[in-house]
Amino acid sequence: MSKLTKNQKLAVSKIEEGKAYSLKEASEVVKEITTTKFDASVDIDVRLGIDPRKANQMVRGVVSLPHGTGKQVRVLVLCSPEAESAAKEAGADYVGLDEYIEKIKGGWTDVDVIITQPQIMGKIGALGRILGPRGLMPNPKSGTVTPDVAKAVKEVKQGKIDFKVDKAGIIHTSIGKASFTTEQIRENAKEFISTLIKLKPTAAKGTYIKSIYLSSTMSPGIKVDSKSIEEI
Repeated sequence: MSKLTKNQKLAVSKIEEGKAYSLKEASEVVKEITTTKFDASVDIDVRLGIDPRKANQMVRGVVSLPHGTGKQVRVLVLCSPEAESAAKEAGADYVGLDEYIEKIKGGWTDVDVIITQPQIMGKIGALGRILGPRGLMPNPKSGTVTPDVAKAVKEVKQGKIDFKVDKAGIIHTSIGKASFTTEQIRENAKEFISTLIKLKPTAAKGTYIKSIYLSSTMSPGIKVDSKSIEEI
């Protein structure tokens, strides 16, 4: 096991062992313990009391974070020629169709989100084996397959993210940057958790939110008191 660096030891020393922090306290501490020279991402991990192997307990959704993610999101829009100008005006980084399909077939995936129209999905289906493992495959449930591509681009650029529970029953996503204020981190986390609560499957029994942790890139996790989500 590798030894902790000086900064890592300092970060660990600022987290009280065994303590579950309120969401406000955790948002303060995550800024205090972040020592990276770059603007680190702030992440949230939520363990849910569900069985993701069962279709009626799958949790997946989208949320518009009030303060965005702080990340420059690169958006590719695969659309008909008629929709290209609107997509470009909305802020899409790449717009087109056949030429980008060929680029993706050649291994190009240098984007964060791909948005397309329902009538285009037939052409994109063959790209599933490339885009699927990277989480880039457009999906109607995440709002990335839509007739209104311009609106979808604006929402993504303004901080809309999609998330999905993994096989272990955990949802992991970034909700901001270490440069955000404590209040911005708290409000983004609050909005994300509120959305998760609304998505609770009716088939889920027992405790739904089992644990919540906040962390930043390379920092230890800070346990959030699940009872504090009652303030939400």
